[in-house]
Amino acid sequence: MAKKADQILNFAYTGADRKGLKVKGEISSRNMALAKVTLRKQGIQVATIRQKRKNILEGVIKKKISTQDITIFTRQLATMMKAGVPLVQSFEIVAGGLDNPAMRDVVLGIKSEVEGGNTFTQALRKYPQYFDNLFCSLVESGEQSGALETMLDRVAIYKEKSEILKQKIKKAMKYPLTVIAVAIIVTIILMVKVVPTFQGMFASFGAELPAFTQMVVNMSNWMQSYWYILIGVIVVSIVTILQLHKRSLKFRNFLDKLILKLPIFGDLVYKSIIARYSRTLATTFAAGVPLIEALESTARATNNVIYEDAVMRIRDDVASGQQLQFSMRNADRFPSMAIQMVAIGEESGALDTMLDKVATYYESEVDNAVDGLTAMMEPLIMAILGILVGGLVIAMYLPIFKMGSVV
Repeated sequence: MAKKADQILNFAYTGADRKGLKVKGEISSRNMALAKVTLRKQGIQVATIRQKRKNILEGVIKKKISTQDITIFTRQLATMMKAGVPLVQSFEIVAGGLDNPAMRDVVLGIKSEVEGGNTFTQALRKYPQYFDNLFCSLVESGEQSGALETMLDRVAIYKEKSEILKQKIKKAMKYPLTVIAVAIIVTIILMVKVVPTFQGMFASFGAELPAFTQMVVNMSNWMQSYWYILIGVIVVSIVTILQLHKRSLKFRNFLDKLILKLPIFGDLVYKSIIARYSRTLATTFAAGVPLIEALESTARATNNVIYEDAVMRIRDDVASGQQLQFSMRNADRFPSMAIQMVAIGEESGALDTMLDKVATYYESEVDNAVDGLTAMMEPLIMAILGILVGGLVIAMYLPIFKMGSVV
């Protein structure tokens, strides 16, 4: 839980600038005293200053900060600094162009920390829920080397490529899940609304229904009587899975292992993990982060417990003096092409360049896999929908066909 002292507050002020002209505006700071000091540094003589009270609905209306917001912030800040704009002024310009009020508050909070004498890295570490250790380490490396604008550009590229990769995986997962959900909804509607209409007509026949039709009618009767149980089971199952994923480490580990074993999606996830591993290690190593520390950050970036454990074992092997290529081969989790490229990189002294090429190759593989999966899933899903809807139609018309053959 964050301390109140670290909370960023908004203050409205009025006063006069160096030319004696009246000015008014808003400033974000941890407290009023620090806000006054910051305004004095800017040449503003404060006349009145008061804390702005938050709207009751602000927490509800304000959007959450997503990884895409962080990516946009990083790219815009990198662009500002490469153009020669000072860091504090860059924060102001970037904050003014952000659509998400929550992200704007974070940027202004970082600006306030830097104006208060903290380094950019120290300011970022005040927001660990948005800027992970990898992000902070890269920025710190840029500050120490005096090439912050170059490092921010590198971080922006890393975040952009990571976000693109994540969106591709989500696209591959969302498409079939959405269609399956639609198929379930359509089936329930047919069972509850359409089948009962035919059922009344069948009752007037006075004859025994075909087995298939009787089965559909029985399912329809059950759904009409206990539809709320079915919906309740679906909702409870989804909520339970989400909560287990959020709270249970064992369940997340189980899912990580299960996903890799899936027939089609497993290969897609595997390629995305190799791409993330290579991209993260290439970025951190090129930034001057020692290989052992870079592997630690990379392990967390894989987002899979099996590969996180594998990368941590690689880190231990490298720490004991073994080459990265041999450690990766011993882990038995990486493709031969990636290992060979790493070997070339180690021998030539261009490890970051080779890792970058591996990342680019597997990102392209993920892109092709998503396109191929989408193309394959479309006819498969249409076939499933056809079987569901067509099966119900055949079940409803079987008694009519049976009567026609008797007549």
